[in-house]
Amino acid sequence: MKNKYLILLMLLIAGSAFAQEAAFKDGEWFRFRISYSGWWKAGEATLSVNNETLKGKPVYHVKGKGVTTGMTKLFFGVEDYYETYIDKQTTLPYRFIRKIDEGGHTKDKIIDFDQQARVATVNDKKHNEIKTFQTEPNIHDMVSSFYYLRNAIDASTLKEGDETVINMFFDQENFKFKLKFLGREVVKTKFGKVKALIFRPYVQAGRVFKEKESLTVWISDDQNKIPLQIKADLAVGSLKADIDAYKGLKHPFYIIQD
Repeated sequence: MKNKYLILLMLLIAGSAFAQEAAFKDGEWFRFRISYSGWWKAGEATLSVNNETLKGKPVYHVKGKGVTTGMTKLFFGVEDYYETYIDKQTTLPYRFIRKIDEGGHTKDKIIDFDQQARVATVNDKKHNEIKTFQTEPNIHDMVSSFYYLRNAIDASTLKEGDETVINMFFDQENFKFKLKFLGREVVKTKFGKVKALIFRPYVQAGRVFKEKESLTVWISDDQNKIPLQIKADLAVGSLKADIDAYKGLKHPFYIIQD
C-alpha cells in the first residue's frame, strides 16, 4: 500500500475552518487512527505544537509523524516525519523538514523560506544538493497551511460551496491549494457526537487518488477546529483517519449529549 498518506492526509486538511481568534496554542497534541478499506488498522499519525525560537525569532514548532503498525508494517513499513517552524503572528513558515521512509523509498529535505525575498532554499540531504526556487507571496508548506487556515477564516461566515485558495510549496514546486466547504453535520467520534464542518481538499488524480475530489474532511465546528475524520478514495482501496486522542486544546471541545 503506497502510504505517503498517513501523515499527509492529516496535513492536507489544511482547510479546516476557522476562527479569527487563534485556534491553537503551545502544548496542543493530536493522535489519529488510520484504517485501510474501512476496518484494517494501517497506522497512526500525530501532530504537536510547542513554543521555540528559530534564529532569534519566537515560533511555533509543529511536529507531525506517521507510521504503519501491526500487519501493515510487516509488508510495507512507513515512518514519516514532518516539521515546520511558523511565525507566531503571521503563521507563515520559516523552515520545513521532511524525512520519510516508505517501504525503502526515502527523502530527507530541509526547506528554508525567505518570505520577504520570496525564495525557498531546498537542502536535499539524501543527494547532498542545495537549490533555490522563487516562490509565490505568503507561501506555505503543507503543515503550516493547516495551522494558518485554522486561524484565517471565520467559520460563522462560511456558506456551502465557498472555496479557499492558498499558495503552497511542496517537492520543489509552487502550486495552488484549493479547499471547498461542503456543509455541516453531526459526526460520531470516539468521544461522542460532535458538530462538524465538512471540507473537500482538491488533490491530484492519478496513481494515488481516484480523482481530484477523492478526499473529504470533517472538522469540529468550534474555535479549536479539530480534525475529526478524513476519508480518502485511493486508486486501490480507501483510507480513513479518526481522531483517537488529544490534549492541550486552547478552547473547550463540545460533545453533544444524547
